[in-house]
Formats: sequence, structure tokens, C-alpha cells
Amino acid sequence: MTHSKPARTLRILGAWLLVGLFFFPIYFWTSVAFREGRDIFARPPQVFEFTPTFDNFQKVFGVTITGAVTPGGGNFYMAPRLWDSIVIAAGSTALALLIATLAAYALSRMQFRGRHSFVGWVLSTRMMPPVAVAIPMFFIYKTLGLLDTYLGMILIHALMNLPLAVLLMKSFFDDIPAEIDESAIVDGASRFMIFRRIVLPMAKGGIAATAVLCFIFSWTEFLFALTLTQTSIKTVPVVSTTFVTSVGTAWGNMAALGAAAIVPAFVFVIAVQKHLVRGLTMGSLKQ
Repeated sequence: MTHSKPARTLRILGAWLLVGLFFFPIYFWTSVAFREGRDIFARPPQVFEFTPTFDNFQKVFGVTITGAVTPGGGNFYMAPRLWDSIVIAAGSTALALLIATLAAYALSRMQFRGRHSFVGWVLSTRMMPPVAVAIPMFFIYKTLGLLDTYLGMILIHALMNLPLAVLLMKSFFDDIPAEIDESAIVDGASRFMIFRRIVLPMAKGGIAATAVLCFIFSWTEFLFALTLTQTSIKTVPVVSTTFVTSVGTAWGNMAALGAAAIVPAFVFVIAVQKHLVRGLTMGSLKQ
């Protein structure tokens, strides 16, 4: 079916317009990080014409425009909090993937009584609202001494992401023909060897897709990070609320933190991009 050149041009323009509508809020929020207070609330709004400043990043991260680092004090110095979020998100993603890949492979390949019921139970745990367990988890963590620790936050975020990770990885393992496993068993390979040397390399795309979702969910999680941390550890979503003070909201500083918080997630997605695209098309392996 052929399409006329004007129709194709309109489709392309429409696509660019849609992309622009999605990216404009990100651009505007990032640009606020480089504005002074008077430029943020200028009337009419200054979308492109404003005088850039690096003061917001210097106050929030202690980094000057020349690259010099001058850690500051005060309530708005957030560089350690960005590091807290990176450690927790990366650690919980790695732990969730480690457990999910093993569990999902067993659910995909091994036949045992109650397997389908177990999958349904895993799915049902994802439907439970986090607020229902936030207070009980607080008392459990207080008893175990896990409050305000990296280990405690990594465990709760991994637990939060585990149901989704298991279900996603099971669907990816299901897309890999079981005949491959059977042929390897005939050749004398053990089940663990098949999993480690054959199935996992073929499921790299699925692992990448699952890792991205787990990382983003952990990166943006607020309720558990607020409930289970006190002073030593704070994640970016929690400390963002500290920019709202009795004298007003420090929009420039908040935007600087938000703009910087986009970077680790963006870098992570770019790092696994090749495998991520493959993971989203793994259904094509089915015959």
C-alpha cells in the first residue's frame, strides 16, 4: 500500500509534535535548574530567553561551573542523597534479578504440584498496596536494627520489585524453546549448567528489560523510603520535600536535584539499550 508524500509528511510532523509534547516538560524542568528566581516566575514565561546560572547546582551539589567541588552545608546540600539513591536502586535491582531469574526459570521449566497457583500468588502480592505493610515493616525493621541502613532499603525495594521481576522473567524464559534444554540434557549437561550457559545468555534482553523496570521503580519509590529512613540515609524522592519551607519553595534548587536525578536512570537505560530492544521483541522466538 502506497502513501502520498503529503500524507507521509503530515505523519512525520505529527510524530515530532507528539515527541515535543512529551519532552517539553522535561526541558522546562531542566531549564528551571539553570534559572534565577526572577526568571522562573517571569511574565510572560521565558521558555528559551533567560540568563543561565549554575548557582542552583552549586548550592545543591557543591559543584561550580569550572568543575571544582566545594561540599557545602545547609539543608539543601544533596550530593550524599543522590548517592544513597544510586546505591539502593542498584543493590535492590541486582538482588531482585538474582532471585527472580532462579525462581522464574524453575516456574518456566520445572513441573511441580501447585505451580500455577504459586504464579497466581506471586501476582497477587503485587496487588497489595504498600501503605498496608509500611507500618508493620517499620516495627519489624526497628526490632532487627535495619532502620536507616542501606541493607534495609535494598531488601524492601527488592521485595517490592520481586513479583514483577519473577513474572517478567518467566514470560521471557517461556519464549525460549524448551527443546534447547532437552537437547542439552541429552548431551549430559546439568540443569544448572543449562541455566547458566544456555538460557541466561539467550535471555539477556529480558534481563535488561526487567532490570530497567526494577531500577526505575526503586529510584522513584517514596513511601518505604520515607517510613524506613530517618537521618543517615535519604533517597531523592524523600529529600525533594525538604525544598518546601515555611518561606516558600526553592524551585531552582529542587529542579537542580530533579535534573541530576534523571541522569543515573538515563545512563542505566543507555547502558543496557542494546539488550533492552532485544528483550522487548523476544516473543519473536516463538514458532
